[in-house]
Amino acid sequence: MTGSRVVALGHYQPERVLTNDELATMVDTNDEWIQSRVGIRERRVAAPDEQVDEMAWRAAEKAIANAGLDKAEIDYVIVATCTAIDRSPNIAARVAARLGLGHPAALDLNTACSGFSHALATADHAIRAGAAGKALVIGVEKLTDFTDWTDRTTCVLVGDGAGAAVVVASDEPEIGPVVWGSVPEMSDAVRIEGRDGKFAQAGQSVFRWTTTQLPVIAQQVCEKGGVTPEQLGGVVLHQANLRIIDPLAKRLGAVNAVVARDVIESGNTSAASIPIALSKLIERREIPAGAPVLLFGFGGGLSYAGQIIRCP
Repeated sequence: MTGSRVVALGHYQPERVLTNDELATMVDTNDEWIQSRVGIRERRVAAPDEQVDEMAWRAAEKAIANAGLDKAEIDYVIVATCTAIDRSPNIAARVAARLGLGHPAALDLNTACSGFSHALATADHAIRAGAAGKALVIGVEKLTDFTDWTDRTTCVLVGDGAGAAVVVASDEPEIGPVVWGSVPEMSDAVRIEGRDGKFAQAGQSVFRWTTTQLPVIAQQVCEKGGVTPEQLGGVVLHQANLRIIDPLAKRLGAVNAVVARDVIESGNTSAASIPIALSKLIERREIPAGAPVLLFGFGGGLSYAGQIIRCP
């Protein structure tokens, strides 16, 4: 085998929907203020006893079922998250246990909002190196555990959920080379610090960086993946802000692509945002099978990662 491919996705979101109007009863804000600044209309909030590993497991179950695989075939589990409460065991090990897997390699990865693209690249590398054959890649967050509900600049952004992808070895590579990196001087621009830390960010600094630098890096991802922006069938960026997503797709020139705008109904779910958004687009059959799709994550660290995949 010379590469890997994504064969299926699945996602899970909690039942509770928190609307902008409900948020306006909790903090000094309103629907017009939120939608005009970030494009979010509502988000999902996990129950107090609904933990990160449970959401990850539910998304993984759906992805495996969609792939039509025997769970015993999975030999690698990687989970991207920055909101796990426990230091050990990691979320990947707990998901493997819930799924009843055999003896997979199981590890967590924390690059916050770019976590899924980092994890997908890591799974692709493991398969290319012969260290794995069938991988489960999960992005999951429970950001509401780390939210200051009195801070209207951050509490309006966050949501909870999980998305998962099944990745297998392939004769023809359908996951392109990753473009990844970081901006060390902005490492504290997005943060959850300390034992009882809450999500905080230098919002304007991050916005300026994304609107000036992301189009350039996204173009590099396309070039490395061997496609032009015009050939893209889908653009799935980290769902941080509609004022970042729409202009970037336009500047890139992805004129024929379906652009994921799941931030409207899910808010910012950090490492879970890309797989949730992509899973929904595939479920609704909005991207043709085999079409090239740009995935690109960015955020805490300040880390970024992106690749071109073929739509399952």
